[in-house]
Amino acid sequence: MANDDKQFVTEITPQQEDFSRWYIDVIKKADLMDYSPVRGCIVFKPDGYEIWEHIQQELDRRFKETGHRNAYFPLFIPESFFQKEKEHVEGFNPELPWVTEAAGEKLEERLAIRPTSETMIGHMYERWIQSYRDLPVLINQWANVVRWEKRTLPFLRTSEFLWQEGHTAHENEEEAREETMKILEIYRDFVENYLAIPVIVGQKTPSEKFAGAVDTFSIEAMMKDGRAVQAGTSHYLGTNFAKAFEIKYLNRENVQEYVHTTSWGVSTRLIGSLIMVHGDDRGLALPPKVAPKQVMIIPIGPPKTRDLVVGKADELFSELKKAGIRVGIDDRADVRPGWKFNEYEMRGVPIRLEIGPRDMENGVCVLVSRISGEKKVVEQANLVEEVQAMLEQVHQEMYNRAKSFREENFYSVDSLDEMKAKVEEQRGFTLAGWCGSEACEDTVKSETGATSRNIPFKTEVQKHTCLVCGEQAKHTVLFARAY
Repeated sequence: MANDDKQFVTEITPQQEDFSRWYIDVIKKADLMDYSPVRGCIVFKPDGYEIWEHIQQELDRRFKETGHRNAYFPLFIPESFFQKEKEHVEGFNPELPWVTEAAGEKLEERLAIRPTSETMIGHMYERWIQSYRDLPVLINQWANVVRWEKRTLPFLRTSEFLWQEGHTAHENEEEAREETMKILEIYRDFVENYLAIPVIVGQKTPSEKFAGAVDTFSIEAMMKDGRAVQAGTSHYLGTNFAKAFEIKYLNRENVQEYVHTTSWGVSTRLIGSLIMVHGDDRGLALPPKVAPKQVMIIPIGPPKTRDLVVGKADELFSELKKAGIRVGIDDRADVRPGWKFNEYEMRGVPIRLEIGPRDMENGVCVLVSRISGEKKVVEQANLVEEVQAMLEQVHQEMYNRAKSFREENFYSVDSLDEMKAKVEEQRGFTLAGWCGSEACEDTVKSETGATSRNIPFKTEVQKHTCLVCGEQAKHTVLFARAY
């Protein structure tokens, strides 16, 4: 392959050299986003937004299957709403942008630009819920939110981002907690089986839970630099917001009670996560189920056979498209095949399909996996089945690789000194015992830069002493540096 065919790869910083620079190089080179003139805000270009559309469509389907319906609530929230739930406003106040003037006049009450919608939805639920017959309320919202981050990173942490936020109201704690865990499982299954990202499921420590929640649960994913990303959260809010907003209902015994509420969400940080989990020094590696193009067809051969080869490539394109496979074709005559190979590898297209004059004579074509590099000669008559099988194979290989990487960078420690050494010398996650003291948790953060990610539901390792004070451990906790 000529050197000019390697142009895309040489313009991407190797991961081992500078992971953050690699990430920016990839998302810019792959044309997923661009920077806007507003600090911390990005423009989603079509390929980047289409990834979000596939995430959105699949999650929306799953939510609706479990009885949830979509609604939409205002972007602007009165300041007085935040004052009703003290812990909630304290948690978000540092990140809140405020509207103080409109139409040339100063507003009587400041309006926050939505950081999350518990307060607005609490206000509306108080008006909508009167009786047990009105329950449960199962509502989801697809929206944008604003949190004025001090440090930003495209997709992973931006001042404005896209997300879904579910908000439900129930008769009692049992039903609300069941809802909380049901959604957590939807998130786990989606991220693992749709995005090919293995996650660790568990409960947040009190200091890390959502502001105003009774309990917060999360799924945590490991990036290729060993850092964690909180890929989704589900919160049991108890009656905290119900009491703040007087959301009461007449129960089956004709007595007024407060509803029990939940909230839960994932955001466009999932795009950043899948890039950091699966990408390599060649660029993006996109999970087949969310890739804008799952297959890219590249006709090859001398000019004298071009028309015939392109004609057959068009036939294969139509066949794959009819089968519901997202397929593209690059039949540009002025660009060399090797250059195209590198371009679509860099863009993360899961499968490349090559076809030339000899392939036409033999009734075959060549499929190339973005992940393994495997080349497979397949009969054109079986093309749809072969492509579908390879897409499944690519997904499974991506998941397996990500899981193996996590296992290779997952450590168990017994003391703070041991954790310090691991954090400084090796990337990854650590399991350690924790006594339950916030002071010990703060010590870990201040001395290692690692935070508690969650208390895993499932772990083969159980710690019996706290890594900081040496007292009896109440929990075995997952710690990591995080985005």
